[in-house]
Amino acid sequence: MALAQNLLIQRLPPLERERFLALCEPFELTLSAELSARGQPLSHAYFPLTGFVSLVVEVDSYPGLEVGMVGRESMVGSELLLGMAPTPWRALVQGAGSSLRVGAQVLRDQIDRNPALREVIQTSLLVRLHQQARASACERFHMIGPRLARWLLMSQDRAKTDSFHVTHEFMALMLGVRRVGVTVAAGGFQRNGIIRYHRGDLTVLDRPALEAEACSCYATDKSNHTELTSRRQRA
Repeated sequence: MALAQNLLIQRLPPLERERFLALCEPFELTLSAELSARGQPLSHAYFPLTGFVSLVVEVDSYPGLEVGMVGRESMVGSELLLGMAPTPWRALVQGAGSSLRVGAQVLRDQIDRNPALREVIQTSLLVRLHQQARASACERFHMIGPRLARWLLMSQDRAKTDSFHVTHEFMALMLGVRRVGVTVAAGGFQRNGIIRYHRGDLTVLDRPALEAEACSCYATDKSNHTELTSRRQRA
């Protein structure tokens, strides 16, 4: 049996955790794989153990825009709490790794039967709603540099390493900006010794300096996650 390395699953009481894990299966997160398609119901819910996933919204013929990021702290598919409706985004693997997955209908059945599972998924969904609302405001009001710093910090948090592979094109896609804007902002971070970047290989050299460059949304997201999770656990 796979260990419950996903932090959301770890919050379940031990007996409920073991019962739920027995329903899950290992699933590798392959870089750039699509876990869900816009307009289609989810077939599975995913609980990352390592690696992370971007939730990307596409409007008309415009490039996609990232509105959420999911790592081992959460899950892909918390909206199943509300039913089996089509999803409004694509879930794309941004950082390769491993996960546990469970069938969508199986999860729905367990939500109805297991109050503890329902509670942690409710919290996960609430945290993501806060994250997505903040992402919309961030895209509108904050400059590219601070937004890029926030995105790099979020990626590093979930990658659990100082180094990961990412291209300027992909960063521009996730931020919804032109590639030249990312190139200028990343170049400034590199000149200041905050990051090192070469042919898609990015290393965070000075984490505190990167945090200082980030917009306020990064700290707010972390604070919201801590507050909402703690509040639910106390309730």
